[in-house]
Amino acid sequence: MNNTAFDMPVEALFPTEAERSRLIAMLAAELENTRDQICGGRVTPALDCKRFKAELSRFTFTSPVNLEELLNWTVQQLRDGIVQMTHPRYFGLFNPAPGFPSILADYIAATFNPQLAAAKTSPAAIAIENHVISQVAHRASLPAGSAGHFTNGGSEANFTALICALTKISVSFRDIGARAFRTPPAVYVSREAHQAWFKIAHQAGIGRLAIRVIETDGEGRMSDAALAEAVRADIANGAIPVMIVATAGTTAAGMIDPLRACAKIAESAGAWYHIDAAWGGAAIASEQLRPLLAGIELADSVTIDAHKWFATTMGCGMFITSQPWILKEAFGITASFMPAGQDIPDPYTTSMLWSRRFLGLRLFLNLATAGWPGYAQHIERTLALTDLLRTQLSEQGWVVVNPAALGVLCVLPPFPHRPVHEITAAIIASGEAWVAVTNFEGRDVIRICITNGQTDQVDIATLIELLKRHSVIQTASDNHLKSGEEPLYSRQH
Repeated sequence: MNNTAFDMPVEALFPTEAERSRLIAMLAAELENTRDQICGGRVTPALDCKRFKAELSRFTFTSPVNLEELLNWTVQQLRDGIVQMTHPRYFGLFNPAPGFPSILADYIAATFNPQLAAAKTSPAAIAIENHVISQVAHRASLPAGSAGHFTNGGSEANFTALICALTKISVSFRDIGARAFRTPPAVYVSREAHQAWFKIAHQAGIGRLAIRVIETDGEGRMSDAALAEAVRADIANGAIPVMIVATAGTTAAGMIDPLRACAKIAESAGAWYHIDAAWGGAAIASEQLRPLLAGIELADSVTIDAHKWFATTMGCGMFITSQPWILKEAFGITASFMPAGQDIPDPYTTSMLWSRRFLGLRLFLNLATAGWPGYAQHIERTLALTDLLRTQLSEQGWVVVNPAALGVLCVLPPFPHRPVHEITAAIIASGEAWVAVTNFEGRDVIRICITNGQTDQVDIATLIELLKRHSVIQTASDNHLKSGEEPLYSRQH
């Protein structure tokens, strides 16, 4: 071997301390400048795709590129080439601007780069995560001893819940899969539940037809009467109720299923009771909002996404269970090459992942810096802005069609108006704000969600002006309703 191979590390990958400091300072300044540009600029992408593809194609990796130039290029592409979810007028999905402590957490975690598979290799990191999980469980009034782990997001946490449910119903599921059930297993979700449940059932090996979609009560919440009837019919036909899923904060409208009623039905059927509180779970921070989640303490397991209302960086979910013993039963395994833990269980033996990033530091730093009171203030402030928007739109004849208390408004303009998909498309095309179309109780509506802790009254006023401007029918050809036809929302309300 050439002796020069041992001389020095590759400088491009491991620069000197002075060069690292210089580049970090340069990047920090560039990101701060970009942050200001984002807040005062477009919400939607302004990327010249032809130019971008041409520039990207030049990266053949056959020769090195100057890192400073590369960093500046990358920041520019992200500034121009994505929807700016950190913009105060992004009123879209559950992706708020992250709190600054969680941004620093990513830098710390990347610097140390701990491997959270085994407790012996990362005892401090794992202990921090376990402590945060236990504190969140306590705040949610889950039983003492409840435990869990951080996940990459809500889908992973929900998948974990289904594996736990299947394993508890039949321990042989761990070894022989769906063949452990002589009759079909069934999982019950609301019609307004997240569509990821179909993928989760597929991944778990029980098939998408195992998902029973339960009708709602007309206001976006699971009908407990329809749930009870579906469970009764399945049992009569020989199916096995494995898990009942209640949603606390539906994606479309922020609605909360009847948590206590679902718990009673699950207990009666011998089914695992899971609450998908990926969005609404953060309400536990607020004394004002906690009563909305009454019944969450009855769950066998809960999903909460810290990267939603808890405002951490993406992606940072949590799976918490009142029956932590099932995790070892479902995911337990031994590997001779892994260092054995002692006081703390090895995460690779109690979760579906093996190698994993130090995710929990994001919520730890946010939560420790703000405390529960700070989070309560953050959440209640976004709700105050939501109430302001609701009031001002209602005064101008808009109809709020969802009675949600969790910061999501589904609205329709005064009649006559352009189709809602045209309204949202026009607002998005303007680059001044981002809103969505969703389907709520069988009709298309405009969905508005205030998630950014830096959104203010000026942003709300701008959004109202955009909604008014783009809802007006421009020409006769824009009016798609037949003469004399009553608007849908009038017929249904």
